[in-house]
Amino acid sequence: MARKKILFIEDEKEIVALMKERLASSNYEMIAAYDGEEGLKKVYQNRPDLILLDILIPRIDGLKLCRRLKDDDATKHIPIIIVSASAGKNSKQKSQAAGADDLIVKPFEAKELLDKIARHLNK
Repeated sequence: MARKKILFIEDEKEIVALMKERLASSNYEMIAAYDGEEGLKKVYQNRPDLILLDILIPRIDGLKLCRRLKDDDATKHIPIIIVSASAGKNSKQKSQAAGADDLIVKPFEAKELLDKIARHLNK
């Protein structure tokens, strides 16, 4: 069975490296993008099974990118988990308004993230 592809759009390279290691150990293939425009291109090039999306990224912010992907018939089915440093109620509301399927707050426990990923991939 092919490994599920996860696109992680995050501008902090250290976080991307840690996430790649964590996802690989759980048998996921991770593709990285470091800004919104690169992320958008990689969605169409790689057709990921799930997207992990930081809000504060260069070029196209995460919430705008999420809305764009959810408004497109070709990509609206891809689950998007917003990864945010802000735990406020505002972040959850903004994420939901942008069409995100879930939200996880940095810093997070690896098990919590992997549980959310598995739940969305198994829907």
